Amino acid sequence: MSSERRASILAIIEDAGEASLAELCTRFSGVSEITIRRDLIQLEQEGHILRTRGGAVSLKRLGSGIPHPGSGEENEYFLRAHQNQEEKIALAKKALSFVEKGRSIYFDAGSTIMALAHLLPDEAMTIITNGTNVAQELVTKPKITVMMPGGTVNHNTLSVSGSTSISFIQNINIEYAFMSASAFSLDAGFSVSNIYEAELKRAVINRAKKVVMLLDSSKFDKSLLFTMAELADIDYLVCDRAPSLEIRKAAKAAGVQII
Repeated sequence: MSSERRASILAIIEDAGEASLAELCTRFSGVSEITIRRDLIQLEQEGHILRTRGGAVSLKRLGSGIPHPGSGEENEYFLRAHQNQEEKIALAKKALSFVEKGRSIYFDAGSTIMALAHLLPDEAMTIITNGTNVAQELVTKPKITVMMPGGTVNHNTLSVSGSTSISFIQNINIEYAFMSASAFSLDAGFSVSNIYEAELKRAVINRAKKVVMLLDSSKFDKSLLFTMAELADIDYLVCDRAPSLEIRKAAKAAGVQII
């Protein structure tokens, strides 16, 4: 009976992409809230869902980004979105504690930040993002005010960048910026492959009071063409596992807290 109920709960979550605990308790009126919570814990342990504040989301949804119509060929973003999913979700769960309602917050583009957007509770706050997919996810939460800069959309990253974006960023106040990078090394800092995105990321970091960098361990000790930030430019480095001793020493010297 319990296995059948969990299968039904999973079907509901996967069909809608997510479900709240209150909704599940209503659907299974004869089952206690404690039992539903246990079912969600079991489903999470089995790798089907990720529990959030007040409910759960489907891991299939977390990996999918936004629907990709067309020929079936996946572009760079969709290929990247399916890589290191567990690490990205772990990063998002750690970073979630920094998100506070009532704040002016920036969400960078990228599949790691997309995972954070999925987990975000629907609370009153303003979020600026240059990620078209991130914005699409956030507008499903009616209490969140979503703002986007203008600019040119990169088909491979689903992000907006360019001089118009930078002008927009330079005229707003950002309390917390949640950023991502494609690579990090002590020599090159945090780097990306696109010069326009690097320029926008630098502009955001310059405007933010606090910068939270989300970086999975597969990107350590690598570098790409354009540096967007140095260690000293950020405040928190959120990782899925501890970086090397050399990086930890450099972070401490730069005043960066590793989460």
